[in-house]
Amino acid sequence: MNIQTAINGASELLKKNFIKSAKLDSEILLSKVIKKDRKYIILNLDKELKNKNLILFNDLITKRSLGKPIAYLIGKKYFWNHEFIVSDKTLIPRPDTEILIEEILKITKQKSKLKILDIGTGSGCILLSILKEKKDFYGTGIDISNKCIETSKINASKLKLLSRVRFFKSNVDNFFYGKYDLIISNPPYIKKLDLKYLDRDVINFEPKLALDGGLDGTSEIRKVINRSSGLIKKNGKLILEIGINHKQKVKKLLKDKGFYINKVLKDYANNDRCIVSTKI
Repeated sequence: MNIQTAINGASELLKKNFIKSAKLDSEILLSKVIKKDRKYIILNLDKELKNKNLILFNDLITKRSLGKPIAYLIGKKYFWNHEFIVSDKTLIPRPDTEILIEEILKITKQKSKLKILDIGTGSGCILLSILKEKKDFYGTGIDISNKCIETSKINASKLKLLSRVRFFKSNVDNFFYGKYDLIISNPPYIKKLDLKYLDRDVINFEPKLALDGGLDGTSEIRKVINRSSGLIKKNGKLILEIGINHKQKVKKLLKDKGFYINKVLKDYANNDRCIVSTKI
């Protein structure tokens, strides 16, 4: 079977299973199998595929047809300016989270040698993206998942950042190490009862630990705010990613812990997505 026939068949199967980016996903998965880029595939549609590669390709297409995210199937995801290793124990980086990076780069433009804490670091994509942009910043990332810490370290090594970052397995309640100029967090913020309404790609495959924000969606946010108030330096910044309809509740939680609200950032769909605050 040649590349054209394989791509066409795979695309049809994915379309039948409501995968919107069927052709693109098929090309990406075949690229992984034959270890060539998409340009090669497009320019070599008549090329015959080896039987072993066809078997591997069909296996990946079957998994994708069941909803398994493309990032997990290829083991990586592009975020900000870099490619990050991901696994089914790490949340897949979202484009909306890049808004947080943009804001941090703006508010730290004239700053140097800042110490950053990333609570719930996951793949490390937020913290490592900042450190890659700011050459004299230092970072600490914590997560309750051993697999996340392992993945973060791999990503730090790939980006040659191991000398400026460290990662610890810890929940936020039990972390007491250091004082920080900037604390960032993208904590779980989906209401427990709303989890079932998420896309099947998300609810069936992404780690529920990284999604479940408790009954009202703010249980983990509360923990982050409470602990951050003791970890952050005076006039330090706390930047949180939040869920839809959380703005007023989170603003109150922050004010109660001595934070001044600087601004609320919108995501690409014009939803309230991040709150920037300062410890006073």
